[in-house]
Amino acid sequence: MITFLQIALSALLVFGCFFILVGALGLVRFSDFFKRLHAPTKASTLGVGCVLVCSVAYHIFLGVDPQPRELLITVFLFITAPISAHLMAKAALSLMMESRPEPPTKKSAEADPPQP
Repeated sequence: MITFLQIALSALLVFGCFFILVGALGLVRFSDFFKRLHAPTKASTLGVGCVLVCSVAYHIFLGVDPQPRELLITVFLFITAPISAHLMAKAALSLMMESRPEPPTKKSAEADPPQP
């Protein structure tokens, strides 16, 4: 029974670390702001959630009460990650980052005089 629990908790840790790695690579590799926002909020939330669930399960099966900080981190993560991603996406949409024209330069102002 203990060997099964060790294998299950190890698999959960590997699964969580895989998703943390995928989220970090997505943040580095993607080019667009919205793609970069999607990778860490989805994949890393799942990865950190798996690691924290594994930690809580380890303490429960060990016979020790889970630490309150583990439970607080889990709750804080699952509440704040989607809300912060939503607010950043709304701010980027309101600024329309992709469709904004580049600021004028001195050369372009001289080449195109204002129309009367």
